[in-house]
Amino acid sequence: MVCFRLSPVPGSGLVLLCLVLGAVSSYALELNLMNAENATCLYAKWQMNFTIRYETASKNYKTVTISDFVNATYNGSFCGDGQNGPRIEVQFGSGFSWTVNFTKQVSTYSIENISFSYDTRDSTTFPDAKAKGVFPVHESVALKIPLDDIFRCSSILTLEKSDVGQHYWDVHVQAFVQNDTVSTKEFLCDKDKTSTTVVPIVPTTLPSPTTTPTPKEKPEVGSYSVKNGSNTCLLARMGLQLNLTQDKVTSIINIIPNTTNSTGSCHPQTALLRLNSHNIKYLDFVFAVKNENRFYLKEVNVSMYLVNGSVFSFANNNLSYWDAPLGSSYMCNKEQTVSVSEAFQINTFDLWVQPFSVIQGNYSTAEECSADSDLNFLIPVAVGVALGFLIIVVFISYMIGRRKSRTGYQSV
Repeated sequence: MVCFRLSPVPGSGLVLLCLVLGAVSSYALELNLMNAENATCLYAKWQMNFTIRYETASKNYKTVTISDFVNATYNGSFCGDGQNGPRIEVQFGSGFSWTVNFTKQVSTYSIENISFSYDTRDSTTFPDAKAKGVFPVHESVALKIPLDDIFRCSSILTLEKSDVGQHYWDVHVQAFVQNDTVSTKEFLCDKDKTSTTVVPIVPTTLPSPTTTPTPKEKPEVGSYSVKNGSNTCLLARMGLQLNLTQDKVTSIINIIPNTTNSTGSCHPQTALLRLNSHNIKYLDFVFAVKNENRFYLKEVNVSMYLVNGSVFSFANNNLSYWDAPLGSSYMCNKEQTVSVSEAFQINTFDLWVQPFSVIQGNYSTAEECSADSDLNFLIPVAVGVALGFLIIVVFISYMIGRRKSRTGYQSV
């Protein structure tokens, strides 16, 4: 029996107790694999994405990012036997598959190799691909871990080969679970071993311990979009300023659009805009539909590199910002603050976003935020008051002038 949070799929005869696919939570995967005795034999939790560079029929090159695992299946995952070690298999999208194999030694176990394959016959993902077919990529890892430890790596791990980049982070895995109990003793990857102190990315910090950030210039406004095949399904335009507080020291980071990449995905009930740059692994804005007729910003996930190589990560999937009717866009020109946590906030400037129902790549009529609406209301009021004052001044001047005129013509 196979149990999924999203949808049931046929398994391989073993029990996948809880394959949780966080399609709206940075696409984290969590697997608790159980054997025939109903005991946990393998535990894994990780996040990943893939970048694929391919040649088009017009002899140009395109790069696609694969990060949507919402309809993944897991056929072939098993605990291992006397002949073969444990294995995790994931199938997703149109023709994508991913496999990791483990082996066991006397006192250690190894992440032996990782295989990934993709099918360029999927014209939606690989439009105008010159070469059509299934292309496999195999990577030897041979990473040894003490048998009773769980491997952990919060830092990003990258494998690159044959125009394919594989990216993994927030990894927790124990391939040979003992006595049905996942270990609490961690074996860290090399990157995490040297990343123990949290230090802000940008040296824009306060000279004294305080939570009030140093004022910083308004961020540049960038335009971002997400495509579903050849059609644009999400539009966003905004200036972004990140506020990170660690140990009572606040850092302010302006997002630079020219050095920021955007990817994402669109679904009937959810939409994702993911931004990344050299120091930001991902900044996710997850939108959702509520009451079948409105959308809102439901979730923000962030993971970014700190100056010493460690990683700050946080997620909040219980937000409620940028609410507007489906079929329209949301606009707020004034500065807004999205409070993700006490330690992390996002200030937005000149915001305009539409995550659903985009028609021909254009924004629909915007619903303005209350701050802009108040401003729009005050402007005509101020103009009316000014005109009224001007009329009063003119009237008084007229009356004074008329009185002087009448005085000048009095008979002697």
